[in-house]
Amino acid sequence: MSVQRSSFSLGGPVVILGGAGFIGTRLTGLLKDAGQTVRIGDTRRSEIFPEISAECDVCHALSVEELVRGAEVIVNLAAEHRDDVSQLARYRQVNVGGAIEVCKVARKSGVQKIIFTSSVAVYGFQQRATDEDGPFEPFNEYGKTKLEAEGVYRAWAAEDPNRVLVIIRPTVVFGEGNRGNVYNLLRQIASGRFFMVGSGTNIKSMAYVGNVAAFIAHCLALGPGMHISNYVDGPDMSTRDLVGHINHCLGRPAPLRRIPKNIAMAGGHLLDLVARNSGRSFPISAIRVRKFCETTQFKADRVVQWGFRPPFTLAEGLARTLDHDFRGH
Repeated sequence: MSVQRSSFSLGGPVVILGGAGFIGTRLTGLLKDAGQTVRIGDTRRSEIFPEISAECDVCHALSVEELVRGAEVIVNLAAEHRDDVSQLARYRQVNVGGAIEVCKVARKSGVQKIIFTSSVAVYGFQQRATDEDGPFEPFNEYGKTKLEAEGVYRAWAAEDPNRVLVIIRPTVVFGEGNRGNVYNLLRQIASGRFFMVGSGTNIKSMAYVGNVAAFIAHCLALGPGMHISNYVDGPDMSTRDLVGHINHCLGRPAPLRRIPKNIAMAGGHLLDLVARNSGRSFPISAIRVRKFCETTQFKADRVVQWGFRPPFTLAEGLARTLDHDFRGH
């Protein structure tokens, strides 16, 4: 598969929406180091790059227009992605409504290139490794609204053959400073309180933030058309092997204490009920237990076909994250 690539260097700024987060921060650093002009837009000002950061909300075009004026590329990382959001309409408001507003701004500002980070959540839980042609079976509002947002961007790209649309569907992303589900897993293992739920033979695809940011930067050179790729750092591991590798990195034995899946699911549903009634948030929920126990394996052959070589192996990414976030545990 050949991919047309732009022959020009970017003359205008790259605008990163949702750029104050951990992927956006890593991407901004890469681009600035390469001499590229970058602007960050987010609902909060970037702590690392405040001098190039502005507060804006993708749900409101007017707050984005000034930031995008004169830009060459929009990279949209902004999303509602937490799996404990109680107001489900929030997913549609941010993920779909944000896509609509970003496309409005791109049309008005004459931006012809958009990179959108979607998610492998559009495929739902599949029983085998899934590539970009796999069936769409999202199981929650996050996956459903990410898939719908992809359609909004596709419609924008179809309006003009000179437009460039890149849709990247990363698997779960981890890395230094992130506080998502992978961090919770690492923290439990580092603390010695980890219990394996189920057999641990299910396969997990993962992606290290340093590689995801580098891949997004790589995609800036893609030429006109629609380009869609999963992003995964291999080789995939079973949950049992992943836990063993993490313990090895921490220099400790790997005791395998188990909890049956049905008991863990019951506990997750109970905590969900408590969370709804109290407004509190818990690190364990029914959906997180299910995610942990399911096989979530994806193929990303197009990453190689597009000429990208990740700067880090998956094992290196895990080691770097553990060294940064859990040194001394």
